[in-house]
Amino acid sequence: MAVKAYHKVQCSNLKVQSNTVIKDYFKIEKNPKKGLLPLEWVMLGYMAITVFTMLFTFTKVVNPESMLWGRLRILVMTLALWGVYRMIPCRITKMVRIIAQIALLAWWYPDTYEINRMFPNLDHIFAGWEQDLFGCQPALHFAKALPWAVVSELMSMGYFMYYPMIAAVVFFYFFCRYREFERISFVMLASFFIYYVIFIYVPVAGPTFYFDAVGVREITKGIFPAMGDYFNTHTNCLPSPGYTDGIFYHLVEDAKAAGERPTAAFPSSHVGISTICMLMAWHTGNRKLVYILLPFYVFLCMATVYIQAHYLIDALAGFVSAVVIYFLLMYLSKGMTEKVGIR
Repeated sequence: MAVKAYHKVQCSNLKVQSNTVIKDYFKIEKNPKKGLLPLEWVMLGYMAITVFTMLFTFTKVVNPESMLWGRLRILVMTLALWGVYRMIPCRITKMVRIIAQIALLAWWYPDTYEINRMFPNLDHIFAGWEQDLFGCQPALHFAKALPWAVVSELMSMGYFMYYPMIAAVVFFYFFCRYREFERISFVMLASFFIYYVIFIYVPVAGPTFYFDAVGVREITKGIFPAMGDYFNTHTNCLPSPGYTDGIFYHLVEDAKAAGERPTAAFPSSHVGISTICMLMAWHTGNRKLVYILLPFYVFLCMATVYIQAHYLIDALAGFVSAVVIYFLLMYLSKGMTEKVGIR
């Protein structure tokens, strides 16, 4: 009887705690923020940079009207979500504001191609550096050195886990370390936009596009011609090497077909952002989270070269830039930590 009574009390306590936690997400904040969030200002800053660039190259932009209308819709959506938060200032409405901006990164990414396609392609320079540094093209040899199906699937799995890793870290902070949720989201979004600015002004398509355009036979001979504005009208790429019947292989290929463009190779934002995710996970002090993400991170970084999405120097630059960007943005965002208890 005593054991049953104990379990009954424990279950009752857990139920009360669960209800309290849920209510916290909808509890009206005592001092809601009146203006835009820092990450929304970052988005507007990036929007201004791209619009400014488009104005100076307007005659070369292929789809200027749709690009401008897209930005107007994002602006309206941002203001609408701000209005909802002002009416109902709670954790849930703030989360919706933040997650909406992070989700829109999927729109901003192919948009970089619409701008950088106006500038001369630089892949010949990066392929030449790759050859000078390593004596070969690692993107051609990596998959050949490890051709086994299990390795191919592990690489594709790691590459596919890019967005789930980002979501896992962001939602971990929301549910388990809320006082730094806004800060971490700011660092995440600002990091992406820093990379996007680089992608616009340093137009590198990556091996999968450049090798297809030049021809693998020419590449193996060490011939790296300048492509000029070739990628302005050509978006075909090589199929990824590896086990073509694999589940994750097909998921990666489907993702490439849906949204990949000849842009954003240098530095590798896959390596960069995933490195920032790992640093954010380490910052939580929760080692289980780090150990869970670590295998996906390792395979993701290797996969960038294995599937020929990036040159090896792209991956190395992605790692180095990520460390610099993370610590710089964490330093600048020290004041964003909210004065609430960590759950």
